[in-house]
Amino acid sequence: MSKKINLLMFSGEYDKAMAGLILANAARDIDVEVTMFFSFWGLFLVRDPEKMTLEDKSIYEKLMDVITPKGPGQLPLSHLNFSGLGRMMLEEMMEEQGAPKLIHFLKGARKKNIKFYACKLSVEIMGFKTEELLPEVEIIDAAAYIKDALESDVQLFI
Repeated sequence: MSKKINLLMFSGEYDKAMAGLILANAARDIDVEVTMFFSFWGLFLVRDPEKMTLEDKSIYEKLMDVITPKGPGQLPLSHLNFSGLGRMMLEEMMEEQGAPKLIHFLKGARKKNIKFYACKLSVEIMGFKTEELLPEVEIIDAAAYIKDALESDVQLFI
């Protein structure tokens, strides 16, 4: 019997994104279908910093682009961030233990064909352009997310 897990990624913080991606990769490794739905701050995890643009954006959207993380490489920790020093310490501790970084879990999820969805309303409110997101990201509305979540065996809000 096939199983399915649905993760709603609301947080834009490194450690929470890491937890979601670890679970997503682990689920795929045991043949569980995985969908990840990114909304609001979670969108920073699937933002491609190489494709960011300020063209055709309002002053608020431009300001949001300037003051928010440019992609997964700039996500802060949820606690003890200390202007990025905490995250640097955590990454060094992870390296000492031979643990992969967040970006490696994201690359793994992309290679394993985990389905990435972005909340249509969040994309619009936060001022993202479709081309600024990773190419695997499909933009869907809340009703489509609910349908996917209802078809899942497990739903997690991160």
